[in-house]
Amino acid sequence: MYGYLTLLVVIATAGHQAWRTLLNNFAVDQIGLSGLQMGLVQSLREVPGFLTFLVVYVLLIFREHRLSSYSVILFGAGIILTGLFPSFQGLLFTTFLMSLGFHYFETTRQSLVLQYFNKRQSPLVLAKWRSLSAIANIAVGAVIWVLFRFTHPPMSLVYAVLGVLIIGFGIYSIFKDPADKDLPVQHKKIIIRKKYWLFYALNFLSGARRQIFVVFAVFMLVQKYNFTVWEISALFVLNNVITWLVSPLIGKAINRYGERKMLTLEYIFLIIIFLGYALFEVKVIAAGLYVIDHIFFNFSIGIHTFFQKTADPKDIAPSMAVSFSINHISAVVIPAIGGMLWMLNWQIPFVFGSFLAVISLILVQLIRVPVGDSMQEVEK
Repeated sequence: MYGYLTLLVVIATAGHQAWRTLLNNFAVDQIGLSGLQMGLVQSLREVPGFLTFLVVYVLLIFREHRLSSYSVILFGAGIILTGLFPSFQGLLFTTFLMSLGFHYFETTRQSLVLQYFNKRQSPLVLAKWRSLSAIANIAVGAVIWVLFRFTHPPMSLVYAVLGVLIIGFGIYSIFKDPADKDLPVQHKKIIIRKKYWLFYALNFLSGARRQIFVVFAVFMLVQKYNFTVWEISALFVLNNVITWLVSPLIGKAINRYGERKMLTLEYIFLIIIFLGYALFEVKVIAAGLYVIDHIFFNFSIGIHTFFQKTADPKDIAPSMAVSFSINHISAVVIPAIGGMLWMLNWQIPFVFGSFLAVISLILVQLIRVPVGDSMQEVEK
């Protein structure tokens, strides 16, 4: 299962990174979207994430690892179509299709991790995947940087080639069967339990925080500071080099120090970063804050490892589906509202982000799980 998921994780993450790298310039330069329209596109992108609770019912038809493969194929099809419909309406449709595949894959992937790996292994596996994905993202970013720095190919062609590659790997994975039939059978219904309320709350706030990072931070760099495609790709490459280096350390730190301390550190820095976006109108500072923001984004794996340590093993698959939906309640709303606020003042979404980080900081102090496993046990 580790090898099976590793292939799909790297392909899906690298494909999503490439889509994100091109999106803002595709939307601004070729379609001419406004901040409000971009917010609406990004809100629609998160609707499939909100609908991930339906994964529970899809699993009545497909085995969970098979659904991962089919989702990656759908994701690739959405990317191919992106470049073929260069309009606001076309981008709405292709973004929804691409996002449906990506979010359903992410839901099944996180569920399978928590089922197949124990409480000491899962932080290391999640961190390792972030590191491997970063290497793939570096390669993708380097290719995009070279292409648009020197040759300027049609974006439709780049999207088409990328989508075909993703579909090819998805089809390849269909013929693999890594399932372990001895694992606990997962509930095939929606599970919402009072004892998981803190996990739900942290996921809700994490979704809002992620949208400000993914949507408005990059849009700010393109619209306000006039970053080009090759500059954005270079910034993404730098982010992924750092992720490749620090992700394994984050996984070990979660095992050593616990989720509460690591998430506390994340939210303290997020308060500073979001206020920095709003207060310092300097191109270099904005880019630097974006890089630091990306580093602390990786700390969010602590939310899922916290859940694993407190959950009933049979609740994992349905709870992952529910948590993804909760995560995307805010993700559906924030881009649209943020887009309207952006039209009033571009600084407002970032000030709001710092407020959300304060609430998250307060909530993570309620986390209570065992910490302090010896590093010998962790490495095993």
